[in-house]
Amino acid sequence: MTDIDSQQAAIDEFQGDPGDRPVMRARFEHNGSPRYMLYTIKRFAYDHDRGFHLDLQLVSDELDEGLETVEAKLQDGDADLIDIDYLSTARERADGAPIVAFHPYGQTVGGLVTPIDSPIDGLDDLSGHRIGVVRRRDKNWILVRAACREFHGFDPDETATPLEAGSKVELTRQLRNGEVDAILQFWQIVPEIVESGPYREVLSMSRLVDRLADTDGERPIPISTFLTSEPYLADHPDAVRGFEGAFRDAVERLKRDDSLWEELGAQLMYEDDPAVIRAVRDRWREMVVADWDESTVDGMERLFDRLKAVAGADALGVDELPDGVFRTDVEMEGRP
Repeated sequence: MTDIDSQQAAIDEFQGDPGDRPVMRARFEHNGSPRYMLYTIKRFAYDHDRGFHLDLQLVSDELDEGLETVEAKLQDGDADLIDIDYLSTARERADGAPIVAFHPYGQTVGGLVTPIDSPIDGLDDLSGHRIGVVRRRDKNWILVRAACREFHGFDPDETATPLEAGSKVELTRQLRNGEVDAILQFWQIVPEIVESGPYREVLSMSRLVDRLADTDGERPIPISTFLTSEPYLADHPDAVRGFEGAFRDAVERLKRDDSLWEELGAQLMYEDDPAVIRAVRDRWREMVVADWDESTVDGMERLFDRLKAVAGADALGVDELPDGVFRTDVEMEGRP
């Protein structure tokens, strides 16, 4: 079986029957970090405990007409729940997509990865090099451009050569085949690369988030949020509230249960290596955000404003955060 098929088979063991519960169709990338938490929800039936049924299907991470596959599925009405970064959410909502971010997930940024003997030791070394990115409007490239302009006086979009890979899998392949000098890979894949080959992580993008947002780093600013459509939220508010409760249940379990991470490594990770599993586990625990309030949104807005001021609206693909893009009030009544 393919990697997607084997992971899906592991999830399907716990799908269960929805009965008369409202169904929430969750579509998530097969190599994205939310799958650890979503597997946990299904593994321990937290969805049924919270009064809804999570129909979890893994999909490709490739782009679909410029959108991530999960974005396209939500906008096409083929999904009720996805996660993407809030910059992408803002772009799509500004273009008219009826989508809303109703709960944070975490500071899901990546890392700058190079061959171990690379002369690249920091952002100020990027000029003149080929840098692999999933797409030029990927949050990691936006963060790098903003940080280079703010702290080093150049824009790597002009002085380096960004090469779009179109998927995380292709990005890793480009690095291993020597087609690029460095890549900006998503955080959960970085340990699989550096623990299994002659590569190193030069810089975590989380450091750039904290620096650009002018935070103390004690409470991570969420970059990715869970999304649903406005029609689904209007029709099934109890299911959305139920998911928030199930999410917190899963977060609590994943923060304390090391043996569960061993199971996740065997079922969902591409490198079933104890060092990789520990690295992913520890980083996940650092980046996850279990809840939010207006102060969280203030930090996200502050980061957006800083990125816009430094990198420009063209880099972000949107001039402002549209009204209604965040819903922190979903749980105001009937909190599970």
